[in-house]
Amino acid sequence: MIDPILYSFRRCPFAMRARLAPDVSGVRHEIREVRLSDKPAALLAASPKGTVPVLVTAQGGVIEESLAIMRWALCIRDPENWLARDDPALIAANDDVFKHHLDRYKYPDRHGSDPVRHRDCGFAFLKGLETRIEGGGQLCGAKAGLTDAALMPFVRQFAQVDRGWFDALPLPRLRSWLAGHLASDRFARIMHEVSLWSPGGTTIVVAGLTHTDRWSDTR
Repeated sequence: MIDPILYSFRRCPFAMRARLAPDVSGVRHEIREVRLSDKPAALLAASPKGTVPVLVTAQGGVIEESLAIMRWALCIRDPENWLARDDPALIAANDDVFKHHLDRYKYPDRHGSDPVRHRDCGFAFLKGLETRIEGGGQLCGAKAGLTDAALMPFVRQFAQVDRGWFDALPLPRLRSWLAGHLASDRFARIMHEVSLWSPGGTTIVVAGLTHTDRWSDTR
């Protein structure tokens, strides 16, 4: 049996959320950690744009967008009903408006930007999340779902730029929400460090529908 292949880069927030959905789904897949400065030919053959994440299905299909990968995994199995807590409009705002300001806050030299202005614009977006979380503890009610998993890696990245400043913001519910996700066993699993993939090297498979002994290395 051929396993689906997920090309990933551990610290990329898009790749993080793409790894979260297969974790909750329990779908078996091979994970290939790549270096973006030295992209393997197999990744470029599957997806010439050369970004991650990229999923190659067992049937040879290619899924190039992180949200599509999440929904692919959850359509196979969704034991925690994540798809019921999918807010496409909020996710789109995160991926467009918030990500725009996050990049220009985190990488001002790269973008020639004013980091304080973009930091403050990001804060305005986070205030909306604070209000959402006040209603139930998660972004779409009392239970975490696809929307929480889709946004959390980006909020995490924003918080890490200047942790002292972030921790002083009047966002107690958002900080608690973020801390809970970061302290979870699920986040620890998807941040498991693996060796860089190379042809003929170690094959790393995330397998099984349980959360024990999920990582295996084969030759």
